[in-house]
Amino acid sequence: MKQLIYGLAILVVIQITQAQAQIGFKRHKVDSKVNETLIFEDDFSKPLDTTLWRVELENSPGSSVNTQNDKLVLNTGAGVTVWLKNKLTGDLLISYDRKIIVGNGVFDRLSDLNQFFMASEPHADSLAQRNGQLDEYNSLKLYYVGMGGNSNTTTRFRKYDGLGNRNLLAEYNDQEHLLTADKIYHIEIKVHNGELSYTINGKLFFSFKDKEPLTEGYFGFRSTKSHQEISNLKIYTIN
Repeated sequence: MKQLIYGLAILVVIQITQAQAQIGFKRHKVDSKVNETLIFEDDFSKPLDTTLWRVELENSPGSSVNTQNDKLVLNTGAGVTVWLKNKLTGDLLISYDRKIIVGNGVFDRLSDLNQFFMASEPHADSLAQRNGQLDEYNSLKLYYVGMGGNSNTTTRFRKYDGLGNRNLLAEYNDQEHLLTADKIYHIEIKVHNGELSYTINGKLFFSFKDKEPLTEGYFGFRSTKSHQEISNLKIYTIN
């Protein structure tokens, strides 16, 4: 009888673990020796605060960037970047949720869940205003992850060197690393001791040890011609 009860208990634990894995919103693994301090969060429950955020939108009639139902909504027919104006420094964890909406909307397209981080001008403290076209950012130093780019055919991790070079660090083309319509993605970007990682729903997509890491800069949501919802943004310093 004891063996039977023990076996049933083990089975329940396995089933719970499998169910948690299927949900996908698994929290990142935390090193017991590492302390994280929340330094910024936005639940997008109010109109977009232009003292905190700057929108750079390529000319596209009918496009909009606003907040609705506790979400930042990007509904654009061309390129858009939404920069957090707070400059970030040191080791960081950036966490948020994001969904690509594909329905009957004029800009609904399964593509371009993108982001810039640790972005800086080579010779200035703050970022210059740009028009939202992707090529406009080639002069920056930054890290870039473009998930489901090129009409959902590529997922790429790049480092811009500030000289116009967009160095490709890693790339996927398989379906497992591309986008699914109307699926909520929990994204975690971690910068720690020169090592960068990009995790989706608890699964590590990219990891890179940079010998010359970018240690400060700005974070921005990036996309082009799509309809997206972003929520639950939190940024932590890692001590």
